[in-house]
Amino acid sequence: MNVPLPPYPPTRTVDVFEDVAGVRVPDPYRWLEPETDEVRHWQRRQAGLATAVSYDGQDPAAVRKLIETYDRGSRPDLPKYAAGRWFRAVTPPDGAAPTVVVADRPFGAGRPVADLSTFGSGENPAFLSWLVPSPNGRVLALGVCTDGSEHNTIRLVEVDSGRVLDGAPPQVLHSAWAGGVSWLPDSSGFCFLALTGSPREFRQAVFRHRLAPPSPGGRGAGSTVVEPVPVGEGSREYTLVQFSPDGRWAVASHRVGSPVPVAVRDLSRPGTAWRPFVTGCAGTIAGHVVGDHYVAVTDVEAPRGRVVALPLDAADPNDPAQWTELVPEGTTVLRSLTPVGEHLYLSEFDETFARVRVLDRAGAIAGEVPLPGRGALAAPFFAMTGLAAGAPPDDFVFAFSTLTSSWGVYRHRPGEAGVETLSAPAVTLDAEVSVGRAVASDGVAVPYHVVRPSGGDPARPASTLISAYGAANVPLLPQYQPDLAAFVAAGGVLVQAYLRGGGEFGRDWYLAAHREHKHVRDTDLVAVAEHLVATGLTGPDRLALTGGSDGGLMCGVAVTTRPELWCAVLPRAPLLDLIGGTRDPYLDFVIRKAWADPDDPAQVRRLLGLSPYQLVRPGVLPAVYLQAGAADPRCPPWQARKFAARLQAAQRGAAPILLHVFDHAGHGAATSHDVALAQDAEWLAFLIGALGLGGR
Repeated sequence: MNVPLPPYPPTRTVDVFEDVAGVRVPDPYRWLEPETDEVRHWQRRQAGLATAVSYDGQDPAAVRKLIETYDRGSRPDLPKYAAGRWFRAVTPPDGAAPTVVVADRPFGAGRPVADLSTFGSGENPAFLSWLVPSPNGRVLALGVCTDGSEHNTIRLVEVDSGRVLDGAPPQVLHSAWAGGVSWLPDSSGFCFLALTGSPREFRQAVFRHRLAPPSPGGRGAGSTVVEPVPVGEGSREYTLVQFSPDGRWAVASHRVGSPVPVAVRDLSRPGTAWRPFVTGCAGTIAGHVVGDHYVAVTDVEAPRGRVVALPLDAADPNDPAQWTELVPEGTTVLRSLTPVGEHLYLSEFDETFARVRVLDRAGAIAGEVPLPGRGALAAPFFAMTGLAAGAPPDDFVFAFSTLTSSWGVYRHRPGEAGVETLSAPAVTLDAEVSVGRAVASDGVAVPYHVVRPSGGDPARPASTLISAYGAANVPLLPQYQPDLAAFVAAGGVLVQAYLRGGGEFGRDWYLAAHREHKHVRDTDLVAVAEHLVATGLTGPDRLALTGGSDGGLMCGVAVTTRPELWCAVLPRAPLLDLIGGTRDPYLDFVIRKAWADPDDPAQVRRLLGLSPYQLVRPGVLPAVYLQAGAADPRCPPWQARKFAARLQAAQRGAAPILLHVFDHAGHGAATSHDVALAQDAEWLAFLIGALGLGGR
């Protein structure tokens, strides 16, 4: 990117130090943390510079058109089932607020139930975080966010009349990670996880809400109380309540990334309290109530997973000897179970590609779903969210995509040989997919997929983008992503790398780059990049890197520790200052889980070696484009602001260091479609310029 760079906005420094467990750390850009007028002015000037440089010499309308073309069908929009009807959100072509419709078929025309525009305003349009119909299909619960932050509130709509009901709980939900609400089987109310104070404090509890009795005017207040689930004193973790379809059992699953059923309650015995269930398990036990058992995928004594049944009345449920094994560990990675009528659908990863087998209620294999290709099923980011199943439908309706074809929606009926296409993929990318492996410094093979435009010359070094994550037991899957597809359509080669720390290859793969081993993720990335250069696929002058959230931190480590390896680095919604993050209650929760104990001086010093903001040193740096959201509750924009300021001061080369914090944007899950398109377009424009695509 040889663009004459206007001067950066003036950025002062301050003589401030952070003391963490007695370790004193300089923090010269601390003033960029609060949302002051000075900071907002500086941020606007940075955004203007980022836009000007990214689009220099390009047609913004053409880049936007490219993004829009590959955005069609890019989001798996699965309808929700209740009482023989299907509920889904329909977004108009102009990107206006969606309308929720109900139909007799998954994608039937149906009739409108709720117009989201009534919950927002012109300045703060409403975003639908989640929707969950009651089991009897008469009331629809919606999660509505109006600032892009993911923080949402519950709205209740009467399905037959479309009336918004009074008496919805006033509590704010931190996100949709606990599935929104869990309806009681008799539809009289629901449980939900919400904040007990301000979002900043990040303290959550489970609540139980009873609907107001029916009345002619629809008036009347429901009642909301704390549900006393025993999850442990002071826990900040997420909790999801699951009810058995017959209404007898309630199970509380705790921990968003590696859930376990920590408590159980027998609802058939009035007055019976919650009792602890599995409380001594470091692994995952994620499943559903089937009869009088909790049938789950677990990695306990099986790193790739097995299916077990835990008796809900077990004397010692912490003892795996009391569990019944239904499906033993095999060569694939077992990921989740979905109740469908009298069956369970078992989702697996076969070398990252999706596989789905059908089990009967006793756990016997009853068949396999013939998937439309080699790709991925749509699944929640975290395992806990997938436990919010609601009333089980009679058919398995799923979304599926590949690295080169956008999301389609399909239906499989137990016992049938084929699948029915309910909504065909809207986009097919003209590209070829191949598989490669790089050998890490410890001898472990790190796999990756290469997506290359058809007709390209594989013998010539190509402008290449590595996309990776490698954290939190979250799998990065061979699925369609519209921004990455648009990059390939523009002539670039995509490499999707499966680094240790992710959930693609089971628990051992995840733990190999967790906490004390977190650096392994970064050495895996370097191994992939150096392998691509050594094999001639690309060169350092043609190689870019991108990642979001924890993947943004990965990008920050890469640009500060191996700047010569990259032409451009593009962190999105990034975490970059781990030391400063210990002062934020949410980030403190995340850092303690995944990195280190901030109360231990030795661990704080180790944390310093993983924190990009503290790793910045003067030198020749590659081009950097940082993108963040002004309303991000997970990686707040000051993380990107401070890192950008320090990089700009450290740059001794000619490549630009750019920052764009988008207004009305969060961590991505609740960012409006129009803002997301603008983010993707500018990100792509920067890549095109940095890598010289399109003849530049």
